[in-house]
Amino acid sequence: MTTDKKPETAVTIEKRANGKWCFVVKYRGVTHPAQGNFSSMLQAQAIGQSVLKALEKQG
Repeated sequence: MTTDKKPETAVTIEKRANGKWCFVVKYRGVTHPAQGNFSSMLQAQAIGQSVLKALEKQG
């Protein structure tokens, strides 16, 4: 029996119904709601990663 565990921290990029991009941050098992209205997926990824790094520095 394998015990594959997903990482407790993750950034997920999603496309909204209006065509804009947003990110969802999961940190230590807590999912923070979708944030942002970015025009490109790359912008959402970059900001999502920097938010995650800022959370890691705090905790």
